[in-house]
Amino acid sequence: MSTQENKPDMALFWGCFIALITTAFAFITRAFLVNDPSLWPKTFGLDNVQAGELFGAGIWPFAISIIIFSLIIDRIGYKTAMWFSFVCYVGYAILALQAYGVITADPNAKKEAYNLLYWGSVILGLGNGTVEAYINPVVATMFNKDKSKWLNILHAAWPGGLVIGGVLTLALGGYAAQDWRILVYIIAAPALVYVFMLSRAVFPPNERVAAGTTYREMLAEFGILGAAIASYLITAQLAQVFAWSAMIQWSVFAAMVISFGIYSRSLGRGILVFLCLVMIPLATTELGTDGAISGIMEKPMHAIGGNGMWVLIYTSAIMMVLRFFAGSIVSRISPLGLLAGSAVLAIVGLSSLAAASSLVMIFIAATVYAFGKTFFWPTTLAVVSEQTPKGGALTLNAIGGIGMLAVGILGGPVIGAITEKTAETAIVQQTSAETYAKVSKDGSYVLGSYKAVDAAKVAALEATDKATATKITAAREGANQGALAKIAMFPVFMLACYIGLILWFRSRGGYKAEVIGAGGH
Repeated sequence: MSTQENKPDMALFWGCFIALITTAFAFITRAFLVNDPSLWPKTFGLDNVQAGELFGAGIWPFAISIIIFSLIIDRIGYKTAMWFSFVCYVGYAILALQAYGVITADPNAKKEAYNLLYWGSVILGLGNGTVEAYINPVVATMFNKDKSKWLNILHAAWPGGLVIGGVLTLALGGYAAQDWRILVYIIAAPALVYVFMLSRAVFPPNERVAAGTTYREMLAEFGILGAAIASYLITAQLAQVFAWSAMIQWSVFAAMVISFGIYSRSLGRGILVFLCLVMIPLATTELGTDGAISGIMEKPMHAIGGNGMWVLIYTSAIMMVLRFFAGSIVSRISPLGLLAGSAVLAIVGLSSLAAASSLVMIFIAATVYAFGKTFFWPTTLAVVSEQTPKGGALTLNAIGGIGMLAVGILGGPVIGAITEKTAETAIVQQTSAETYAKVSKDGSYVLGSYKAVDAAKVAALEATDKATATKITAAREGANQGALAKIAMFPVFMLACYIGLILWFRSRGGYKAEVIGAGGH
């Protein structure tokens, strides 16, 4: 048990730490299974769209479940949520193994097997989100006087899990090509460890509950404005997945916001709404650019006989180590100072990556970028928990859910649109505007319309004008790297926001964490 007076139960903390490692194992093994052409794409006959849908099926439930569980977790209990997450991992394994059995018995039963994988991935995503829904408030409560330090240490488990899981996945690559079930089995190791540790632990009541803050007061911290941001992203995601019409999406959105507003009777805390909005470019900077960086380094890594996954492992190892030292940094410059410094490093790292031409320079720039993105997520969670403790599990977890949803709905497509615009500029410079018009197509996304290179048209052009087609392909391959300079605008915006917050707190006597109960407010 852990309160302000009692020594924290470190077995409980490390159980939460290993639970987060499990989510990282699940993420990286599925990424390998979906993206390696010799695994799920070959076994189940997946095209690029189906592979993307399958990967996304493990992401969007994560974001939605972390928000939904935050509304009820104090009522159902943290241990109940822990068991639910474990059951989800078991459910994923059962469905994935059933898919293996179906496709082995009948190689033509691809649709049935795909559906099993899809819903297994959805269940896995729900489990991953539930893990975050209970570990964040538990650790924030255990260390309510030192949240930045311990939330950063807790979230060292994510990159740590990516490192361990990534190395295991690469080491088992040959075996996985013969039987991919081995990559499903390795998730069991951390899952069994955390369920053993946490089933024996006593979970402390959330600091919000212990202080006597009511459920309505918790919702009031998030308020109508916070609910509007979360509800829009949730309904936009569900509309994409289930092909809702605009009328259904906006009706569900309105019902969610109005219901929340009637009950909470509050617009929400201004600083929380502000941080929710900042979380959108933050999540895009941290998560949305990872794919682009991996794409940049894939070609030079293959040139030296390496695997592109080593890039993710390398940057994750840096993040894991640095997060253990967040406490000493925060004690000197405050959480907002750490976020501002991280934004500066992210700007430098992304700008350097855009200009890097050699493998050595790319690695150096990636190192700077990794230093920059390391502290964004857990330190933001700490600031939210320190400034809105009455919000309990809801405010702490909802901002993480907003970030995850924002990457898929806004961040990823925006980066794609920026990349396509960069490709257009490069192709026009290398050839002509008329040539680009011949090989492009029109598209639309949540923020409007865009133009993109049509691979089929480029392939057709290659048959008649191979030299021009080669120029177009080269320009397109360089677009990811060139786009990183423009993506740096996200941390530039974040830096301006953090400087604004630093000045605002300075005008109020400096940054201080709010404390509820026991003489707090």
